[in-house]
Amino acid sequence: MSLELIDIALAERQLHPTLAERMTGKVRATLVETIGGREVRHEIMVPVWMDVHEGMSEDDIELGLMVKAADIVGRLKQHMGPVAG
Repeated sequence: MSLELIDIALAERQLHPTLAERMTGKVRATLVETIGGREVRHEIMVPVWMDVHEGMSEDDIELGLMVKAADIVGRLKQHMGPVAG
């Protein structure tokens, strides 16, 4: 079995309701899992947050949220480990 991240996109984002310098969001990640030679697609929503600083552009914030989501997906893959399929 293999699990690969093939697409990642920011689905939504908003300012944190109580923390002025925090942005929260949801990132859509598309994964492809290969099981016994068959590909299965999974779309998951990953909730993320990051602290924002003066001078950060909208692109910086979007990229930061997607990088956090990619890191979460990477840790998920690591914890799954190799599985016989």
